[in-house]
Amino acid sequence: MVNTNLTEREKEIVRLLAEDRGIPVSQLSEQLGVSAVTIRSDLNNLVKKGVVVRTRGGAAPAFHPNVVIRQNLRVEEKNRIAQAAADLVNDGDTIMIEAGTTTALIAKYLLGKRFVNIVTNSSLILPFARLNPGIHLTVVGGEFRPATESFVGPIALLELERFHVRLAFVGTDGFSMEGGLTTNLVEGAEIVRRMAERSEGTVLVADSSKFGKIGFVHVLPVHQVKTLITDSELPESARSELVETGVEVIQA
Repeated sequence: MVNTNLTEREKEIVRLLAEDRGIPVSQLSEQLGVSAVTIRSDLNNLVKKGVVVRTRGGAAPAFHPNVVIRQNLRVEEKNRIAQAAADLVNDGDTIMIEAGTTTALIAKYLLGKRFVNIVTNSSLILPFARLNPGIHLTVVGGEFRPATESFVGPIALLELERFHVRLAFVGTDGFSMEGGLTTNLVEGAEIVRRMAERSEGTVLVADSSKFGKIGFVHVLPVHQVKTLITDSELPESARSELVETGVEVIQA
């Protein structure tokens, strides 16, 4: 889903559609204070951007509501983080990218790189990979989870064993010095651990709002992360602690 260039009204339309997939054009028009003609034009633009699909009398998000909502949170920060992550990738590189709304954006900023081999369990990367002839993309199989646009489970884990890469780019639902990287999904934690095992270095991409949060499942201790890429709002005290632990911190 390429939603980084949505207008404020388009973002609001997507939010309303995520909350109520059956909301009609007339109700969107009333809530947003614009004509039905304008709403239909906005919906057509969102279809072209791959954000929604048209239905009889309206539209629906192209992805699970959980994904749509997360993609519209801290959009500027996520794009800066993803661009900084892409800067770490060299021509001819081998990398893994774990499923997530921030991690998927890394592929967007690889345009211009040459012969980059990506192994991923994310379907969100596909729109970017289609546009970039420099990417050689391998998507592992497994059980598809619409709520995260990811492939997980024993098959995905087994297929990841076949590869060795220089860097693994992973996300998280929360991270802290005490709790390490955590998530709310057991299957997601297994994927991150396997990618970390099959790479020479693990790069965590996470905006500062994730710091201090502790999810249901422990993923990795902080010291197993080579680099953290986050935004400028990470507290200085947290940055210092991470650096002392041996983690390189890049604030985009």
